Amino acid sequence: MQHWFLLATAIALEIAGTTSMKLSQGFTRIGPSVLLFLFYLGSIVALTLALRKIDVSVAYAIWSGAGTAAIAVIGILFFREDVSAVKLISIGLIVVGVIGVNLGGAQH
Repeated sequence: MQHWFLLATAIALEIAGTTSMKLSQGFTRIGPSVLLFLFYLGSIVALTLALRKIDVSVAYAIWSGAGTAAIAVIGILFFREDVSAVKLISIGLIVVGVIGVNLGGAQH
């Protein structure tokens, strides 16, 4: 179970890193710029440790897909990005794809 916690941690840190990227305003704000690197470093470390027990295809699909979907939602909710039916459907498809890869990876 620890490997799934590590994967969840990697996802949370990746989301924090990407949010810091936006907040850094192109590296013009020092705090978010430093946090960006720290969060991404932590994310890669946690993901690497999770790969000891989780197939890379499953872990990476979950990590990247969940991070992408979460950042899209954060962009809409907190950064006032435009929202459209196509964007919402696409986010849903990412989630469905992550679920599909996870279910497919469970059959060893």
